[in-house]
Amino acid sequence: MWHKVSPISFRIPYIKNWFSTWYSDKKSYKSDLWLDLKVRWILKSELRGIPVGDIIVSRDTDMMRVAVFTSKASLILWKTGENLEKIIALLSKKTGMKVKVDIKEIKRPDLNAKIVAYGIWNQIEQRMPYKRAIKMAIAKTMEKWAKWIKVKVGWRLNGAEIARKETFTEGNIPTQTIRSDIDYCTMRAETVYGTIWLKVWIYKGDIYNKK
Repeated sequence: MWHKVSPISFRIPYIKNWFSTWYSDKKSYKSDLWLDLKVRWILKSELRGIPVGDIIVSRDTDMMRVAVFTSKASLILWKTGENLEKIIALLSKKTGMKVKVDIKEIKRPDLNAKIVAYGIWNQIEQRMPYKRAIKMAIAKTMEKWAKWIKVKVGWRLNGAEIARKETFTEGNIPTQTIRSDIDYCTMRAETVYGTIWLKVWIYKGDIYNKK
């Protein structure tokens, strides 16, 4: 039997960090975890249509800090930042805590698995052939000096009656090496003929000394 492990969780705490940095005891862990997931769901619904990378949530006793990484910060901030204020007010209302949201720009979006997966997902939902969308994304990523990329897609591809899986790769990667800096993302596209699942792996190189 294969043991499938997330490439990110496999490398915590060696070269990767947690996306949630807060502590809770056994009594309040359930409610705190639900609050963390609630914040992420609200942000994903409010920022739908915007390429968003990682969302990092850190919390104190009465203060919550959220860092949102995106390749297009201007779409979130708008000209005067009124959209960000609206999001902060909504999060404060839903969580009952003081919320501070930081929008951070991703300098190399073509090397971010979530941004690449978002681009493929967006084109598939707009009825572009999945092979063309995936090959274009792979070409752009390899142009940015990525060492390896793998994209796996599955289910009713192009509306076929029988579900299947296809894998597209370029480059080489040591998957079981902990020092390998691998970014990973899963996403699903809702099409007319059903749901299409999408997975993206991007290998950026090796990290020997973590700062």
